[in-house]
Amino acid sequence: MSEAPHRRIWLCADDYGISPGVNSAIRDLIARGRLNATSVMTVGTAIGRDEVTELTKVAADSPRCAIGLHVTLTAPFRPLTMHFRPSEGGMFPPFPRLLRAGLTRRLDPEIIRAEVMVQLATFGELFGRTPDFVDGHQHAQLYPQVREGFLAAVKEAAPSAWVRQGGRKGPWLPRLTAPKALLLDVLSAQFRSQARRADIAFNPAFAGAYDFTKASDFAALMDGFLDELPEHGLVMCHPGFVDDVLIELDPLTVQREHEHAYLAGEHFPSLLDRRRVTLA
Repeated sequence: MSEAPHRRIWLCADDYGISPGVNSAIRDLIARGRLNATSVMTVGTAIGRDEVTELTKVAADSPRCAIGLHVTLTAPFRPLTMHFRPSEGGMFPPFPRLLRAGLTRRLDPEIIRAEVMVQLATFGELFGRTPDFVDGHQHAQLYPQVREGFLAAVKEAAPSAWVRQGGRKGPWLPRLTAPKALLLDVLSAQFRSQARRADIAFNPAFAGAYDFTKASDFAALMDGFLDELPEHGLVMCHPGFVDDVLIELDPLTVQREHEHAYLAGEHFPSLLDRRRVTLA
């Protein structure tokens, strides 16, 4: 009996541009062939020409690697447009406030669209092309009213890009014990419907969400992420080296180093082989 073919998946490192340490860790994993996608924050503090040049160089040596835009609409980052609302002290709102505003229909999708358009244009200025895909920091692209503006901007400025949805395939019962993954499933259902109507491609399934505030065994988590993940499914990850810039901007710090250590180590390729998964 012949063996089942390998599933080809995306393993995407988020947050390129948030800090030099995160950038360095992501480039290291791309060079090792342990990632095949990363998404770039054009509002990040570490996304100058040198960081873009280094990423472009290492990705060119790894032709499987896609580079996307990590649309950022939440604090502590600042919008690139002048009249973004809501804002707090010139910064984007914290993600719980943005989500609540979307759920209560208090956002203006046109303001969202304008900001995403500028972030897409900035990506084009930095990389000389449109992104391969577009996703969102803290999954903001999935929020009600945000998704309308987000998809309109992608359709206009990057129509060949695919977008990230956050829903999983497989049985629902296990998700009931994982509130974050369940919320992403619910938000993603409407996102997928709107993307289909706009004729915008998206990943068929998603994994990678877990509670970053708790100590976790990333090896065990990664094994679980591959359950039920179909061809072209996407696993999100956040590898990085902790530096002062990261500590100032984001609570997710030490866990990034744990993710990098596992993905760079000898056990990760063995897991892919055992699970009959390839990054391609």
